Amino acid sequence: MKRLGVLGTMVWDTIYGRGAELEPAEEWGGIGYALAALETALPSNWEIVPLIKVGSDLAPLANDFLAGLTHRAAAARFVEVREPNNRVTLRYKAMERVAEHLSGGVPPWTWEELGPMVHDLDALYVNFISGFEMQLETAQHLRYGFPGPIYADLHSLFLGVGRDGHRVPEALDDVTSWLSCFDAVQFNEDEMALVGSDPMEVAASALAAGVGLLIVTLGPLGAVYFTTLSFTFQRESQRQPCDAGPVVTARIPAADVMDQLDPTGCGDVFGATIVSHLVQDTKIEEAIRHANRFAARNLSYRGATYLHHHLRGEIVRQ
Repeated sequence: MKRLGVLGTMVWDTIYGRGAELEPAEEWGGIGYALAALETALPSNWEIVPLIKVGSDLAPLANDFLAGLTHRAAAARFVEVREPNNRVTLRYKAMERVAEHLSGGVPPWTWEELGPMVHDLDALYVNFISGFEMQLETAQHLRYGFPGPIYADLHSLFLGVGRDGHRVPEALDDVTSWLSCFDAVQFNEDEMALVGSDPMEVAASALAAGVGLLIVTLGPLGAVYFTTLSFTFQRESQRQPCDAGPVVTARIPAADVMDQLDPTGCGDVFGATIVSHLVQDTKIEEAIRHANRFAARNLSYRGATYLHHHLRGEIVRQ
């Protein structure tokens, strides 16, 4: 069995304004969406190794969630910490997120903690759900201390936290240094705009920093990718900045959506599906088409619990 490390944050979501529901919905979110997609899309010769801290207040519930996944490594558990678990309040209006509030918060990983846990992994998927999963120094140690390829969704690195806990978009300091830590990077079009106003310049800078594949999600327009002809999801080919000819780019349209119930977690499902196909050496455009289909299915389901059954096309009563 090959082993995929999954680093992110389990979040207990409270969601207001979702569809016709009058009462707020409470359920697991965060990296739970990505775990559901990996459970469905990861090939049978790969297993999930969670590198995820959870607060002691919700640790039993979190491990129950993990126990419902069969693709996990044997006896896999989340790492319990004394701090309260991350909780997020989301407010939507007509399928558009208008506010996000963060409370609680598990501590970030240090290299001293991560180093012994990644030495036997074959690849790593990092999703910055909270934006506080690790500091730049740890990411740099991870880059040079872990021999396998690393895929990173930088999402919440572009979100600050106000005094009242509300998340606000903000530019990322040392963005080039962050980019240089990963072989494949994902962010959305708003986050890309915080990096630079010219998409081709941003992509060229990312590739020059050592990123082999940059994917930008565009919501209903699908996703666009930037790469080079020599890219493979193998660390050996990506250790040095890319100098392999012109940038290759294309936009892959979004898949059709049957019912738009809840947009939460679409980017997480998308990225985890991409990783599941990159480790199989699937061509990039085909991987993005699979990811677009799963993201569209996620739109027609509420929450991360039992989401993997829905992504498989099974009937799930909610």
